[in-house]
Amino acid sequence: MRRYKQLLYTTFGLVLIFSCKQQDATTADEGSVATTPVKVTTVKDSTLTETISLTAVSAYLQKSLIKANINGYIQKANATPGKSIYAGQVLFRIITKEAKAIGNVVNKLDPSFKFSGISNIKAAQSGMIVQVDRQKGDYVQDGDLLATVISKNSLVFLLDLPFEYNKIIQQNKKIQVLLPDGEKLNGVLSGSLPAVDSLAQTQRLIIKVANATNIPEGLVAKVVLVKTNHPNAQVLPKSAVLSNETEDEFWVMKLTNDSTAVKVGIKRGLENNGLIEIDSPKFKQNDKIITLGNYGLADTAKVKIQK
Repeated sequence: MRRYKQLLYTTFGLVLIFSCKQQDATTADEGSVATTPVKVTTVKDSTLTETISLTAVSAYLQKSLIKANINGYIQKANATPGKSIYAGQVLFRIITKEAKAIGNVVNKLDPSFKFSGISNIKAAQSGMIVQVDRQKGDYVQDGDLLATVISKNSLVFLLDLPFEYNKIIQQNKKIQVLLPDGEKLNGVLSGSLPAVDSLAQTQRLIIKVANATNIPEGLVAKVVLVKTNHPNAQVLPKSAVLSNETEDEFWVMKLTNDSTAVKVGIKRGLENNGLIEIDSPKFKQNDKIITLGNYGLADTAKVKIQK
């Protein structure tokens, strides 16, 4: 009996010692679990816009051609390129070759005849002379081009839009035109030509700009058109979104508590200015999403939030 009690005490002692060692080992294992320092953020609502950038060329739609109305010599030319003119201003004076040959002899013979053989060519509209084709002393025939005048108020920008973007024009009635020197002009879509370039498959649009002064013809500007607009989009910083090598799967690391991060698959939408739209799932405003330290984290990883 005494021997049995000694054996029982010995067995109990061994069990107690083993339990203590096992508890110490478990405590040591729990204390050795690695934690990753991370920084977190929350989802926000923002407006994301997808745009396309195209080029447009300045042009003056209204051009007036100054032509000779008789055969003769240019006796006086009051036209120089770049000169502003007003409607009715005399630009050229032409004298017929007959009048130049006989001079004022006819009037001396019969003063009542009042023959001069001179024709004054006037500007039909106000504007600016952009081209002069004839000078004083040149012989011209009826219908010959003398000069070209543009109307300053007819300035537009011509945009060749790929026809695949034809449907987005309805949401781009107001268009901003950016000039090479950084100046921005507010424009509106005033019309389009009913034809498509057979090779480039582009349709020409006419953009009317306001308060445009001293812009030369042929200037290439940049036009930004809104392709897609998503107001009140759920967004996260780009650093919060992870993907696989083929970039066909996306996910974020969300905290379930202050020390555990889980992998949550997402569907992403637009991306703009370092923000990515999250189409699904819909996160709560207080959900914490890791932005720094999330790369390579496993599902249900242990983390520590850094302030």
